[in-house]
Amino acid sequence: MGHREDLLEGAKRCLLEKGFARTTARDIVRESGTNLASIGYHYGSKDTLLVQAYVSLVEEMGDRFEPGWGAGGTTATPPDSLERFREVWSNVLRTLPESRAIWLLSYELLFQDDRLGDVRRLLAEAQEQGRAGMISMFNGVPEEQLDKETIDTEGRFYQTLLQGLVVQFLFDPDSATDADQLTEGLRRVIAGAAKS
Repeated sequence: MGHREDLLEGAKRCLLEKGFARTTARDIVRESGTNLASIGYHYGSKDTLLVQAYVSLVEEMGDRFEPGWGAGGTTATPPDSLERFREVWSNVLRTLPESRAIWLLSYELLFQDDRLGDVRRLLAEAQEQGRAGMISMFNGVPEEQLDKETIDTEGRFYQTLLQGLVVQFLFDPDSATDADQLTEGLRRVIAGAAKS
C-alpha cells in the first residue's frame, strides 16, 4: 500500500479506538507508519481524512446490507416487495452487534460543539450518497439511475428507519425492533392507507 492507503487504514483504526474528537494527527501517523506531511499532501486535513475513513467504514458495513449477502450474493426476493424489505432489514440488523463502534462514531458528532463543523458538513454530503445506496438495495435500481426526488423522499425514509433502528439497538439491543416487526408494521400502514 502507498501512504494514502496506509493513512486511510490507520485513520479507520484510530476512529474505532478513539472516535473523532480524540483522534489526533499524530495518532494517525503512528498507526499508519507515515508522517504528518503526508496527511496534508494526500487529504488536505486531518478532518477530511477522518471523514473519508468513516465513510469507508460505513461503506464496508453497508455492503453487508445488500440482498443476498451471506447467501452467495443472490436473492430471490423481488425488488420493491415486503419480502425484499424484510431481507434488507434482516441484513442490517445482523450487522449491528459487530458494527456498534461505527454507529457510535455517528452519534458522537451529535454531542460535539462547532469544533467539528467541517466534519459535520462533509458527513452531511456523504449522507446523500448513502440515501441513494439504500434505495438501490430495496428497489434494485442502480444508484446512478435514481433521480433527486426519489433520493430525497424514499432515501430519506430508509435513512430515517435506519437511524431509528440503530438508536434502539444502541440503547437496548434486546428490545430493539426486528425485521419481522418492522415489515409487519409497514404492511399494516400500507393496508390502512389503502382503506382511506
